[in-house]
Amino acid sequence: MKVALIHDWLTNMGGAERVLINFKEIFTDASIYTSLYNAENLDPALRDIDVKTSFLQNKRNIDKGHQRLLPFMPMAFESFDLNEFDIILSSSSACAKGVVTKSDTMHICYCHTPMRYAWEFYYEYAETEKTLIGPFKKIFLKYFMNYMRLWDKVSSDRVDYFIANSENVAKRIWKHYRRESTVIHPPVRTKLFNISDTTEEYFLIISRLVPYKRVDLAIEAFNELGLPLIVIGDGSEKVRLENMAKANIKFLGRQPDDVIKEYYSKCRAFIFPGEEDFGIAPLEAQSSGRPVIAYGKGGALETVINEKTGVFFNEQKTFSLIEAVNKFNNMCFDKYYIRKHAEKFDEEIFKKKISDFINEKYAEFKSKKPYKVL
Repeated sequence: MKVALIHDWLTNMGGAERVLINFKEIFTDASIYTSLYNAENLDPALRDIDVKTSFLQNKRNIDKGHQRLLPFMPMAFESFDLNEFDIILSSSSACAKGVVTKSDTMHICYCHTPMRYAWEFYYEYAETEKTLIGPFKKIFLKYFMNYMRLWDKVSSDRVDYFIANSENVAKRIWKHYRRESTVIHPPVRTKLFNISDTTEEYFLIISRLVPYKRVDLAIEAFNELGLPLIVIGDGSEKVRLENMAKANIKFLGRQPDDVIKEYYSKCRAFIFPGEEDFGIAPLEAQSSGRPVIAYGKGGALETVINEKTGVFFNEQKTFSLIEAVNKFNNMCFDKYYIRKHAEKFDEEIFKKKISDFINEKYAEFKSKKPYKVL
C-alpha cells in the first residue's frame, strides 16, 4: 500500500505536528504533502525529510504567515496529484482534507477541528483581520468566509472516514459536516516526563501567546493573587502580556524540552485558561504528576478529572479562576494517580489505535460496492 500524509502547514510545532510525527512513525515510507514548510521551526523528526509543498511555498509567504494565505489554501491542496496512492491520511484543521483523490483511493481525515476561521473562531479572525486590512474590507471578508464555509462543507464529502481528536470535535464534525466520526485522542509523550520529589511554589503556563489562549486571564488573576506564575512560550501577545504583569509573574519565552520537563515536574499546578479543541499541555503536566487548573469547557473536560487530577473554573472570568486557585490551595492530589491517568493517552496507544482503525477501514473500503450491476 502506498500512503500519503497530508498536513495543513509545517511552519511551527504544535499538537497537530506531534500527530504527524506519529503518523510518520507508523508509515515510515509515506510521502508528506503540505502547503508551506519551514524546517527551522520544527523538531528534528520533521527536518531533513522529503516534503512536497504547494505553489505557495516561498520565503515571503512563510514570513507573512499561513493565516493571510487562507484564500489560496483550497487551490493549493486541490493542485496535488495523488493518483499514485492507495491511502490518504490527512491531518486537518483547515484545508488539508480538501485534496482530490481517485475513486479507489481511501481518504481518512484526522480532524483536529472543522476549519476554525470559518466556524467557531470566525468572529475572532474577522476582528484580527479588520485591524490588519482596514475596516472597509470587512464586508469582503464576510462574503469570502461564506465561500470558505461552502468549500469546507463540500470538501468534507471527499473524505471517506473521519477521525475526531476529541468528543468535542466529533460534535463539531456532525454539526458542520453531518458526518459521523470515530474519536481517537491525540498522542502524548508521557515517557518524556517524570514525577519529581520536589514541588516548588510557582504555578505554570506553557502556551503560544495568542489571544484565544486567554493567558491574559491568568495574568489578571495572578496579579491579584500575588502568587508566583511562570509563563513559557512566545507569540503575538507576549509584549502586551508582559506589560500587564506584576513582578510575581515571569516570562521565559520558548524553552527546549529538557527545560520544559523540569518546570512541569516541579510546579504546584498547571494553569489552562483557554478553551481548546483538545489540549496536549494539560496531559503533559499530568504526565509529570502535576494537577491542572482548567477552564471547564472544550477538550479539558476529556483530559482532566475534576477534583482528582485537577480543578475546573466555570466562567472565563478573572474572579472564577481566582476562586479555583483558592479552592486548589485547600486540596491534596495524588501525583501517581494523576500520572496513571495521563498514561491512557500515551503515543504508543495512539499509534496502535490509528493502525487498527486504518487496517479495518481499508478492508471495508476495498470490499464495499456502492452500486449494483443489472
